[in-house]
Amino acid sequence: MFDTLRQHWPRPANPKPIVIFGAGSIVTDAHLPAYSNAGYQVAGLYDPDLDKARAVSEAHNIPLLSTPEEACSKEDVIFDLATPPDAHAGILSVLPEGSAALIQKPMGSDLDGATEILRICRTRSLSAAVNFQLRFAPMMLALQDAVGRGVLGEILDFDAWLALNTPWGLWKFLEPLPRVEISLHSIHYLDFIRGLLGDPLGVHAKTIGHPSSKISQTRTAAILDYGDRVRCALSINHNHAFGRKHQACEFRICGTKGAAYLQLGVNLDYPNGEPDILEINTGDGWRKVDLDGAWFPDAFAGRMHQLQRFATGEEDTLVSSVEDAWKTMALVEAAYESSAAPATPIARIPQ
Repeated sequence: MFDTLRQHWPRPANPKPIVIFGAGSIVTDAHLPAYSNAGYQVAGLYDPDLDKARAVSEAHNIPLLSTPEEACSKEDVIFDLATPPDAHAGILSVLPEGSAALIQKPMGSDLDGATEILRICRTRSLSAAVNFQLRFAPMMLALQDAVGRGVLGEILDFDAWLALNTPWGLWKFLEPLPRVEISLHSIHYLDFIRGLLGDPLGVHAKTIGHPSSKISQTRTAAILDYGDRVRCALSINHNHAFGRKHQACEFRICGTKGAAYLQLGVNLDYPNGEPDILEINTGDGWRKVDLDGAWFPDAFAGRMHQLQRFATGEEDTLVSSVEDAWKTMALVEAAYESSAAPATPIARIPQ
């Protein structure tokens, strides 16, 4: 039955054109390839760095929009905010009321920012979702389908293990930021876990930097509290720079009836990446699920499909809506608060 597991979100019957705010690497590396493969029309692109925007528009034959007002004047479109978190609120505030928008994660720089974005979207009746596209990767859709069918039984354990060498130098803009690892990277995993297991009761976390890096945090350990039945732990190390042999970027999910193993290939040898992997064992050995596509860029198309289908009335529920994404931001905030809090002291031997 593994060959029948769902791996793709259905495309909308009547897709709307897309207007993109932002012309950074995530647009050229993921958004535009995904939208091109899915057959979407990009009706325009705006970036305050007009030279960068012009280069992208010419390379991809996309209309260049010179001002935010010109971008917002487009009608019956989906607005795609591939912008920094501190820019989201300003753009959402001027989008036409009632329009549909996709917001690049994170949903603001912190929980206060996320709350402001939520308020704006509510006030302006925006159909807004956050681009937590990991939920839409072929391997993750297949895993969610398997769990939904009861293949693994009741989930009891979730382990995320990353030991890799992330090239932080590719993103110089991250160097001055006070929050990086959880808010910009592990947020994907926290959001996916919420989607699979629901909201945890709380979190224990520690996130720190590394002497070799100018980035504020590159290593995180976290435990999500799901009570006395489910164990959920994340071990994230972006500074394992000792060769590929013992590097890893993987999830292990164990249930009462079976287990799943996943490799998130894009993070290994980034940006070249390796294949995604999903294997499932229900008691008769590990069986590999043949995957049709990868997290990058296919999940970005799936994310857009779902928003488009909601905006056109083909679906009633918006996945990763700002209402739901705020809860992921609350989990991120709690993780940073936990990291800043003192650990439980250890008793000293009596004298």
